[in-house]
Amino acid sequence: MSYRWLRPLLFRLDAEAAHAATLRLLDLGAALHLPLAPVPPPAPARVMGLEFPNPVGLAAGLDKNGAHIDALARLGFGFLEVGTVTPRPQPGNPRPRQFRIPQARAVINRMGFNNLGVDRLVHNVRAARYRGILGINIGKNFDTPVERAGADYVACMRKVYPLASYVVVNISSPNTADLRRLQEADALDRLLPQLKGEQARLADQHGRYVPIAVKIAPDFAPEQVRSLAERLQAHAVDAVIAVNTTLSREGVEGLPHGRESGGLSGAPLTARALDMVRLLARHLPQRIPMIGVGGIMSGADAAERIAAGVSLVQLYTGLVYAGPALIGDCVRALRAIRPAAA
Repeated sequence: MSYRWLRPLLFRLDAEAAHAATLRLLDLGAALHLPLAPVPPPAPARVMGLEFPNPVGLAAGLDKNGAHIDALARLGFGFLEVGTVTPRPQPGNPRPRQFRIPQARAVINRMGFNNLGVDRLVHNVRAARYRGILGINIGKNFDTPVERAGADYVACMRKVYPLASYVVVNISSPNTADLRRLQEADALDRLLPQLKGEQARLADQHGRYVPIAVKIAPDFAPEQVRSLAERLQAHAVDAVIAVNTTLSREGVEGLPHGRESGGLSGAPLTARALDMVRLLARHLPQRIPMIGVGGIMSGADAAERIAAGVSLVQLYTGLVYAGPALIGDCVRALRAIRPAAA
């Protein structure tokens, strides 16, 4: 069944139930060896020292526990990112906590890092057959004070390091109290040296260097972006993922669910995310690549993000509205501009 026919059925369910149903259908299709999406053409890219078959990836949040990796890999992504995972299991925020806004091609979520804990994710990743590029996105438990957040990130990093192609430090979700305080200069100066030190130790232990990417919010004033870029550069992060969901409600004013609390994603985030990438590109050295995410709803959006300075793109909310065909659309759009971009 094509997504054009499936989407109306899924949209009759509440957003979180539709999410779960979609993953079950993908797992079933993979188990039956059904073609889940056309295979996109090759578009290799080398970023963070890693070889990507194409530059279009899955953003974190869709598969929080790494339980659907093999099915998702059949959709044609060049890489997958799972999580956000925390040291201990936690239920997240009360339901309902995810809301579609179809008139704006948007979603608001306040999930709150609901996940089964890092040990379950490690088990699931080990059980998967997928051997492509896998990012693992880590966070802190909701009840860990910000001042002790480093211990949570280090604990997760130790467990996922042997399995990850790269590790993402999520300090930008708006749905865990005070988490975004970790983006402040003083907090970064405490957190990032802990993580880089642990990265060096783990690289020696395992005989392989796993890059660290930091995922940031879109809700910075322009004058704050330079300071943020300086801290990320000073602590030698390997990549920046820009951006997470926004607290802005621009683009959904007056629409059903538009006033729900949580992070806004989808088409209303497109321009804000693009602006953030352009600002970061002015202040980050080329040796720190960017991964663009947020409001990529078409191949043209992906191409515009690459032209603005990112090396890879990730999809999530765009898939809710366009389905798996969006992956191939983005890959083809990026193949078309690659000669010009080079």
